[in-house]
Amino acid sequence: MKRSPEDVTIQPRDIRFNVEPARSGYWMDGDPVATAIMNTLSLTFPDGERLFIDAVRAYKDQLSGKLAQDVKDFIAQEAIHSREHHLLNKVIDRSKYPVDRVDAAIRERIAFSREGGPMRMLIATICLEHFTAMLADMRALHTDMFSKTDPEIERMWRWHAMEETEHKAVTYDVFMEVTKGWSPFKRYFRRCMAMALISYFFTRNIATYSTWMLEADGYTPEEAEKAVKTFLWKKPGFFARGWKIWISWFKPGFHPWDHDNRALMDEWRSEFDLVAAE
Repeated sequence: MKRSPEDVTIQPRDIRFNVEPARSGYWMDGDPVATAIMNTLSLTFPDGERLFIDAVRAYKDQLSGKLAQDVKDFIAQEAIHSREHHLLNKVIDRSKYPVDRVDAAIRERIAFSREGGPMRMLIATICLEHFTAMLADMRALHTDMFSKTDPEIERMWRWHAMEETEHKAVTYDVFMEVTKGWSPFKRYFRRCMAMALISYFFTRNIATYSTWMLEADGYTPEEAEKAVKTFLWKKPGFFARGWKIWISWFKPGFHPWDHDNRALMDEWRSEFDLVAAE
């Protein structure tokens, strides 16, 4: 059974970022479409990361050794991510944008996962963690994004991307450990069915909520929908760029570290380790 490499360790970095520049309007490269999409993603993180934390906590008594420590560090990282995105979300102009509507829709989706019990929560978490790791990888490889963004906001997203990459396999390792009594087929079937469903709903929901945000900027519903779809799937193709990583999930015997991008993180890690140590 594959597991994370022994030399991959999870380090919570309690870093605080100045998100005030995001009050200036279209903080993401001055682009209303990119800003709407990134604001929407940020709105999903606080409640989503609490779901991820609760999903692994439910199984902590079944874990030991390095994995148990990785889970503790994963929880610490996700709690800090939630805090920083909550602060970013607070500067979104609620008198203009339908933040409450988006929040309500996100909480409804998360409540559905919670209602299914710990295993549904864990399987949803491993799928969504694959998505966040995929988007983090795209952030690292495609430096054209964030090229005109305030440096402090850019650093916050880069820090989040680096830590998502660092802990990308923790929840998957938990899943493999607590389902070791399942048949390989059952495990494969459950995770693939979940990924197919979550991929559909996650991408659809991000597009829908981003469209609502753009409509508040004066776009017609049709203009907003077209602009969001173009950004996500064509140019720059924020979702489409990661299709190879996404599809690797469906390979029998898959493990997140099959895509070994440890070297990609080295420069970022040294930067943020220094900041965290201050």
